[in-house]
Amino acid sequence: MVTGAAGGIGVALIDALADAGASIAALDCDGERLRPIVKPLRKNGVNIIPYQVDVSDSRQVDDVVDRVEEELGQIDYLVNAAGVLHPAPVLSQTDDAWRATFAVNNDGVFHVCRAVAKKMVGREGGAIVTVASNAGTVPRTHMAAYAASKAAAIAFTRCLGLELAPYKVRCNIVAPGSTDTPMLHSLHANGDAISAAIAGDPGNHRIGIPLRKVASPADVAAAVVFLLSDRAGQITLQNLFVDGGAALGG
Repeated sequence: MVTGAAGGIGVALIDALADAGASIAALDCDGERLRPIVKPLRKNGVNIIPYQVDVSDSRQVDDVVDRVEEELGQIDYLVNAAGVLHPAPVLSQTDDAWRATFAVNNDGVFHVCRAVAKKMVGREGGAIVTVASNAGTVPRTHMAAYAASKAAAIAFTRCLGLELAPYKVRCNIVAPGSTDTPMLHSLHANGDAISAAIAGDPGNHRIGIPLRKVASPADVAAAVVFLLSDRAGQITLQNLFVDGGAALGG
């Protein structure tokens, strides 16, 4: 099950999981964007079903998890990729934008993990990956709400992993840096988002990217698929940075 499946990273996750032969429940609040993403995959034989759901609504989440298990079978793997960004200086950040950020980036992770984990513990097995951000550990100007919500999601996922370890459920985090998605480009509407991310911004205490390239969504998806797989069978509670060194290892 993948949340935020219509986003830039979400689409790459669906493609990577489809290549791995998974049956996929693709969740997003935007059904209009989700359906054309899913349709060609279904024509190519991928067992994928779209579900329109608002992860900030726990009742919707509980209902959709039950539907997924009825229609696709048991959920063995969960990826929390739904996320929103409302950049603003702290002194002008609105209450509504702050709450909206946490409603998806933190509450949504809690709602989905709780609903899915209840299924996993009874079967004693599963893997969960939360897509967070390197901003969850490194301060960023004008991104306090986003960074705080991602830090909370990181801490939550690690605590969840500790509680679920006796049930053989692994919980890890992937923390992308600048990634070639609409979210990145929205931060640089009047300029070259890719070049700006690579160069950094000393005036805002941002060092840039040592590898001199931004991540592709596929780079992030590959890290997630690895952590879901049996190759990562002894890995839990970890935060894997996929940021070209931008956070200097966190």
